[in-house]
Amino acid sequence: MVGIVDYGAGNLRSVQKALEAIGERALISGEAAVLDGCERLILPGVGSFGAGMAELRARGLDRYVLDRVGAGTKLLGICLGMQFLLEESYEDGVWKGLGIVPGRVVRFTEGKIPQIGWNRVFRLRTPLFDGIAEDSRFYFVHSYRADCADAYAAAMTDYFVDYPSAVWSGSAYGVQFHPEKSGAAGLRLLQNFCRL
Repeated sequence: MVGIVDYGAGNLRSVQKALEAIGERALISGEAAVLDGCERLILPGVGSFGAGMAELRARGLDRYVLDRVGAGTKLLGICLGMQFLLEESYEDGVWKGLGIVPGRVVRFTEGKIPQIGWNRVFRLRTPLFDGIAEDSRFYFVHSYRADCADAYAAAMTDYFVDYPSAVWSGSAYGVQFHPEKSGAAGLRLLQNFCRL
């Protein structure tokens, strides 16, 4: 069972439907007692970093996610959920993240912002990308990006600058793009996560 962490952000049902399409059972909940029964967790997210982290903290889900990752539970952060994994964000001020992945979240300084649409993902690392071809295209919607050491970059994307479009540390993984909206490659990535 995959638990989709509900802290009031959107896009939960589309992630659940994508998981069901690959034969996985998935539930949406913001209750620790319910999520405790899940072998893996997905932290989705759309919107602003500060507001999202405030909701996560208000519900006690920040500490819950950290405890589960500390115990070795596999976690996948999607879009804003990926950004939460880093130490801090500079979106409308300075906000503290979960600190699972050393690094920060910064705004694009070039090009049309936000980046919306399909873009290639390259220099694929980790089993999250098994069976996915180099330069496969995924769907992005974001104005801010990860800035972290190369050791934590699971994949890269070029949007006026090369940046980590996937990150990882220990049992936690994050992708800036939306696998649930990225066709066959996105579904394969979700399958790989469920098999880690």
